[in-house]
Amino acid sequence: MSTPANPAALSPQQYVQDKAAASGSSFYYAFLFLPPPRRAAITAFYAFCREVDDVVDETSDSGVAATKLAWWQQEVHSAFAGKPSHPAMKALMPLAADYDIQPGHLLAVIEGCQIDLQQTRFLDYAGLQRYCHLVAGVVGEVAANIFGRTEPETTQYAHRLGLAMQLTNIIRDVGDDARRGRIYLPVSELQQFEVKAQEILKRDTPWGYSNRFEALMRFQAERAHRLYDEAFALLPEADRRAQAEALPKPDQLPEFTIKLQDWAERRPDVLFKAENKESYDQWVKMLDSARYYVDDLSIDDEVHKYAFPRALSRARWASG
Repeated sequence: MSTPANPAALSPQQYVQDKAAASGSSFYYAFLFLPPPRRAAITAFYAFCREVDDVVDETSDSGVAATKLAWWQQEVHSAFAGKPSHPAMKALMPLAADYDIQPGHLLAVIEGCQIDLQQTRFLDYAGLQRYCHLVAGVVGEVAANIFGRTEPETTQYAHRLGLAMQLTNIIRDVGDDARRGRIYLPVSELQQFEVKAQEILKRDTPWGYSNRFEALMRFQAERAHRLYDEAFALLPEADRRAQAEALPKPDQLPEFTIKLQDWAERRPDVLFKAENKESYDQWVKMLDSARYYVDDLSIDDEVHKYAFPRALSRARWASG
């Protein structure tokens, strides 16, 4: 498992702080605006998620990776039995009961990582939904609890939002995943739009692009947009403030946004052209920032209108 430098010299709290910060994700900076107890909980949980995700991303031998994930499963059981050994679990366990974090939540995240080890394709949307539930929906549920969920409907919102966000990630990372031999777009949908897997995996011109591919990606983008709408419709009025206040103020975010539909229709080169890595990385950073921007939550003006990326559908392409 990957760890920050000199982990033995760090307290569990400093370890998870360093782990979260080292990820480079915009999510880490959102945590800074939470009250200290909630910030500590989400940072520890996020560090756990990074640990198990890094097992898949950074371990080239799938057998070794499987062994490490099995170790993490045992660590979860041990931690909830009062005997955590990893600093991420030592930081998380004192806060777990306060935010209703259950062993099943953590084991679901590990199961999602195991799926990444076991398969590189999904036959249909139902299979992809299950994967998204494990790696994103459950994460959203835990995050919503930490942010201050009071209504059961907010759990449904968190799962729907997690699905939408994971599908956005899949759309964003089609090219990067293809370079690792992975295609998360369901096989049934590739067939529906007559796009062959070999086209997406191709590493030279036209980098998988075609009118058929454009139609496929438009379909993916439209579904993601619908899911954002559905998610926000599920968020109860009583919990809107708590969920929104967990995220940064407008002036504390970079003004990087991207229009997902424009990407799906006009930016295939960014995904598939390996030598265009600099532009691709810039695009990823812009989308990461856009995740926190939303302009149509019906909440009080004093509450920041910044949550997750429903506004992707309205955002502009920001270059340079």
